[in-house]
Amino acid sequence: MIQFGTMAVQPPPSAHAGKDSLERLQAEVVACSRCPRLVEWREASAATPPRRFRGEDYWARPVAGFGDPRARLAIVGLAPAAHGANRTGRMFTGDRSGDWLYAALHRNGYASQPESSRADDGLRLRDAYVTAVVRCAPPANRPSTAERDNCLSYLVRELGLLGRCRTIVALGAFAWGGALRALRELGVEAPRPRPRFAHGAEAELGEWALLGCYHPSQQNTFTGRLTEPMLDRVFSRARELSA
Repeated sequence: MIQFGTMAVQPPPSAHAGKDSLERLQAEVVACSRCPRLVEWREASAATPPRRFRGEDYWARPVAGFGDPRARLAIVGLAPAAHGANRTGRMFTGDRSGDWLYAALHRNGYASQPESSRADDGLRLRDAYVTAVVRCAPPANRPSTAERDNCLSYLVRELGLLGRCRTIVALGAFAWGGALRALRELGVEAPRPRPRFAHGAEAELGEWALLGCYHPSQQNTFTGRLTEPMLDRVFSRARELSA
């Protein structure tokens, strides 16, 4: 099974010709420099890492999506973490949020292992694809509206290229809003009033189902706002909707 989103710098030979593909999209994401503030921040984070990561080679580029190209489930986050995916080059890899996410995916049959420490650690996803609204680490985890909009076309194309995918789990309100905007760009009409984010929220959007889940950040997991059973219920429901 091909897994997209591994650390790759050089675009494949077909990256600039022929019909769109996940390979071509990945090459374009990795080469992106649309947002000067984010370029500066991701590179500055790599140049001045915390002590525990000193001496490591940082990815310090935009991060592509990762997972099974035949996935029926897409998991959408906010953006790479400065010392997580910005360091390792794979979404939700190398930080506490990823520890929670991939452990939950493993418990629910979507991941081959519960750990995600580096891009070459052997992790494989089954029927799931992990991505984000914004592809570069933003200062204070707060991308601007313009930065979100600059990245949105990548998510739109990604969802369109995941031909079997019709279920999305949005990790947090920012991802929920980004997923709604991406689906709108794909021609999907959102119901009115606009669906509001909440943990466990569900929205039917044409052939698509959107599920809300609190982001597995330390702010949520350390305080008990998000627990392992809460995560498991979301992914169990996603499995039901994807069947």
